[in-house]
Amino acid sequence: MSLLNISDFTLDLTTGSKARLLDAISLSVEEGETVGLVGESGSGKSLTARAVLGLLPGRAETSGSVVLDGTDVLTATSSQVLALRRGTASMVFQDPRSGINPLRRIGDYLTESLILCNGWSKADAYQRALELLRSVGLPRPEAHLNQFPHELSGGMLQRVMIAGALSTSPRLLICDEPTTALDVTTQAEIIGVLSEQQAERGMGMLFITHDLNLASALCDRIYVLNGGVVVEKGGVKEVFTNPQAAYTQQLVAATPSVFTRAVSVISAAQSAASVRRAEAHTEAAAAATSVGSPAQPAIMLEGKSLSKTYYVKGNEPLIAVNNVSLSVPRGDALAVVGESGSGKSTLARMIVGLEQADEGDILVAGVSRAAPARTKAERLERARTVQIVFQDPYLSLDPRILAGAAVEDALRLHTKLSHAESRAKVLSLFDQVGLGEKHANARPRTLSGGQRQRVAIARALAVGPDVLVLDEATSALDVSVQAQVLEVVDEIRRERGLTLLFVSHDLAVVRKVCETTMVMRRGEIVEHGQTIDLLENPQHAYTQLLLDSIPRPEWEADTPRFADAATPA
Repeated sequence: MSLLNISDFTLDLTTGSKARLLDAISLSVEEGETVGLVGESGSGKSLTARAVLGLLPGRAETSGSVVLDGTDVLTATSSQVLALRRGTASMVFQDPRSGINPLRRIGDYLTESLILCNGWSKADAYQRALELLRSVGLPRPEAHLNQFPHELSGGMLQRVMIAGALSTSPRLLICDEPTTALDVTTQAEIIGVLSEQQAERGMGMLFITHDLNLASALCDRIYVLNGGVVVEKGGVKEVFTNPQAAYTQQLVAATPSVFTRAVSVISAAQSAASVRRAEAHTEAAAAATSVGSPAQPAIMLEGKSLSKTYYVKGNEPLIAVNNVSLSVPRGDALAVVGESGSGKSTLARMIVGLEQADEGDILVAGVSRAAPARTKAERLERARTVQIVFQDPYLSLDPRILAGAAVEDALRLHTKLSHAESRAKVLSLFDQVGLGEKHANARPRTLSGGQRQRVAIARALAVGPDVLVLDEATSALDVSVQAQVLEVVDEIRRERGLTLLFVSHDLAVVRKVCETTMVMRRGEIVEHGQTIDLLENPQHAYTQLLLDSIPRPEWEADTPRFADAATPA
């Protein structure tokens, strides 16, 4: 008997009219097997996975069966479902901040189920929590147990959630985008931990991801969902190398790869343009110097010797950013890559003005931002010129107001558009990022993680910023939507000369989008250069480690890292 067997599972949601969200879903997971669920946001991946634990939406009407370890979850009693959640299956959710109580310490989160459900003593549960935190690669387990969730980065908190899911030694682990917030080195470590736990316990895994590269490297079998229907299934190599369904072909074609030169055709052209601009700036500076007048290079964003140190009572000072300098010409894109805790997000927050640098200066279009804004008009102008899209859309959107209203509020604050004009602009922005009017009229909690992130991107673009900071902003998006959003941003770059600071752990997207790349580690820049040169010929050992950590399917393990691919027509 399969560890998990879902047969003809159909789910209808009755909210005035009946809407079919899942239609005759059938899949199975054997012990020791990893099964992947891939598809766009809203395709039914997370809904299918949550049904395994009996986490169904209100007013749901179901048919078929969801049999977990011999028990049909759809017909089981509440006590039976509770027993399955406690000992048979655990789930790692996509958004760690919504799954961990912000008012309780990390130690409480990890030990609570061991003490209350398994009868462990506090001392034993504490030691088990330390072991789990070490197993998922957190640097200071003892200190982390006494911290609150807001004190950890998104990647660190996701590792805490994975540790919590493993605490009761489940037979089935359901992973809903568990590595979305993680950099490539941490992702490799986490996947290693999951694979090791699976091998030791014979644990099955149902793995939901929009990262087709990761799915191809990790999963044994794949199910592709679209509109609540399984459109294709099979062995991972069969599905990804010879997709039969048009939708699967679309997903595979939209997936960027850092190891394929054809992917970076556009980036190569942009990079060449960037070099030409830099050379022009150098020539202009030389010419201006020769006649005794100051050079005026078209630099939109500049950081000079930026440093930031945090002082936490009872702990060593944390140097988040140490003497970092950067320069981005108007219309260019600079990528900042590195693992969690490297200082990427702190640097981004300083540039936006959410953190004050201890040392150094930030200039936007040649105007210093070292001193705080003194007037409301100055604050508004700074906010308009530099916008940020955060990593976590759950925290960046007000849960009380409609998604469209969040974007309209930004327009009313920074423009003089009428209500009708603002509404039309909102719908146009939503259309650009792949959303519709129904999404504009929805509250953030009713949207998927990817849909919420698209709302955040639309809000940032609404006021027409000169500099857009994307802090892991595409990490929650599936590949086709990611390609669409990046295309929108690129189009705005061409039309308005929009300058990008792109904080990301996805080197394939970095290669596609950014002309130059800066690699950070422990608050310092370890390598900086043209993106293609840096990725194809890394000079620093840490950059090499980042590239080595990128998942690759077994059938490509022996192929050259940077293979030439046929250039698309």
